Amino acid sequence: MPAIMIQGTGSNVGKSMLVAGLCRAAKRRGVSVAPFKPQNMSNNAAVTADGGEIGRAQALQARAAGLPPHSDMNPVLLKPETDTGAQVVVHGRRLTSATAHGYGALKPELLAAVQDSFVRLRTAHDLVIAEGAGSPAEVNLRAGDIANMGFARAVGVPVVLAGDIDRGGVIAQIMGTWAVLDPGDAAMIAGFLINKFRGDPCLFADGYDRIAAGTGWPGFGVLPWFTGAWRLPAEDAAGIAAPKRDTGFHIVCLALSRIANFDDLDPLIQEPGVRMTILGPGRAIPGDADLVILPGSKSTRGDLAFLRAQGWDIDLLAHHRRGGRILGICGGYQMLGQSVDDPRGIEGPAGRTEGLGLLQVDTVMTPAKRLTGVRATHVASGVTFRGYEIHIGVSDGPDRACPFAFVDGAAEGAISADGRIQGSYLHGMFTDDAFRAAWLAEQGQRAAGLAYEAQVEATLDALADHMEAHLDVAGMLALAR
Repeated sequence: MPAIMIQGTGSNVGKSMLVAGLCRAAKRRGVSVAPFKPQNMSNNAAVTADGGEIGRAQALQARAAGLPPHSDMNPVLLKPETDTGAQVVVHGRRLTSATAHGYGALKPELLAAVQDSFVRLRTAHDLVIAEGAGSPAEVNLRAGDIANMGFARAVGVPVVLAGDIDRGGVIAQIMGTWAVLDPGDAAMIAGFLINKFRGDPCLFADGYDRIAAGTGWPGFGVLPWFTGAWRLPAEDAAGIAAPKRDTGFHIVCLALSRIANFDDLDPLIQEPGVRMTILGPGRAIPGDADLVILPGSKSTRGDLAFLRAQGWDIDLLAHHRRGGRILGICGGYQMLGQSVDDPRGIEGPAGRTEGLGLLQVDTVMTPAKRLTGVRATHVASGVTFRGYEIHIGVSDGPDRACPFAFVDGAAEGAISADGRIQGSYLHGMFTDDAFRAAWLAEQGQRAAGLAYEAQVEATLDALADHMEAHLDVAGMLALAR
């Protein structure tokens, strides 16, 4: 079977990065390779070439493989809307919203969708590298599983189990997984690897041997911490990393409870002249902030309530009075307006919520979701750039007379009368070096000449080099043969 699968002993053990590195390593061998994740849970999504959406990590993996992102690479995407419910996206399109309990009833139908996508990828490519979700050790969720062993056994894909030594207890992570797995599931595991090691690997030799002896699984190596990981888009909000700088143009991004598409920040974080603060709950907006970003959100009205619970609405008014600037992107743009109306209850209970009142626009949520790549022209600078839209809702009002950009000749976004509050539905715009430089110049700042896209490519190559140096990459790829 021309496929292998990376599963992990838990969430955030580095599965996505490992798959990206393997995809780049296979591509450099001349192999036609595609990434695949049966089921993902993330509000950080990417628009696909076929007009759908998938998890951002699979879009990065597609890039590592030299492919445009496609909805088959992540056939089931769960986008959390509340603590107990999520939007269910199948083959790139919204199917329904479901509670955690109700989702179980959908799984038989979803496994068929997962297998269909896998077969299409397997047919079109020499190799498919799949990624699990969470951990196969969650045996309480094994019935009807489509994300880990349920998928692996359904299609006969060998599994490599990754453990995260940085969080501690990696021997227990791997041997504990072996202990709780059903024998048939355990038989699918063809080996293990240790990820995120810091220090001298020789000190772990005995532990490595104990895992191999105790489980009977061969080891594929110990991977030291990859220092360039922060330069690649993170899938989970917990993975947002900003270098600590004491000086520079101070941008504060509000870490909303349902923050979405936060990789919008990555190019700004990597600008040497920018000091980025990701502001968590319970912290006041710093008085020295030059600009505050309200990012995308999977639940605009819910995050408006969250924002107010932190007192950030008061802080934003004070920031504006001090002459500060504010940028709202997608859901953040909607929050800046006068109201957000969801008459059909698309994002939660039906109703209308008062906005922050900083832009003269009102938003109405509509069933149709806009999913498209765009070519836009920035009004202030005249610079043309590429981005994408991934949102529900239509915003309109007096401040739309001063748009942020033009897309296909139509006005997009809104700017306040004083010019210091801006809103736009466009994601991904800061990856464009020319636009980012122009936007920073509008803020009175000079860009440092960062070539963002080239840096992502270089980092993917460095990741593959790093894995080739420390893991038996050839042995893992050989499993697929």
